[in-house]
Parts: sequence; structure tokens; C-alpha cells
Amino acid sequence: MHQHDPEAFDWRADARCAALPMTSVFARRRAEAQPALRACNTCPIVEPCLRTVDPANTWFDGVCGGRLWSNGREVLLP
Repeated sequence: MHQHDPEAFDWRADARCAALPMTSVFARRRAEAQPALRACNTCPIVEPCLRTVDPANTWFDGVCGGRLWSNGREVLLP
């Protein structure tokens, strides 16, 4: 499979966050991230999301795999 093959991204269609505003998915603050965090609770693709985004190694900011990340580090939520 070629890296730019559209079929490689089919798993994203099942993501519960797909219809959410990008400001929620790529939020840096917990209050703004809540819709995406709630969506992750019932998402069927949490593991593929974590494997693909690889937040700890890509310095990711936002919600991935049911967790909020800032600069590749998980933000601990109270």
C-alpha cells in the first residue's frame, strides 16, 4: 500500500471525533477538549488512532486515544 493511498485512511471515517470541530480535537486546554475526550469514550478506533498519531513521539497537541496531549506529553486530568 502506498503511503498516500486513500484506503490507508479509511479507519478515520469511523472516528467518533470526525464530525467535531478541529478546535476541540486539537485543543490544548481541557475545557475545549471535552467534546473530543467524550467522543473517545465510545470510539471504535482508539488503538489505530494512537498507533497512527503516535503522540509521544510526534510532539502532538490535542486529543488522541482518549487522552489530552501537549507537546507529546499526556496532560493529566483531575
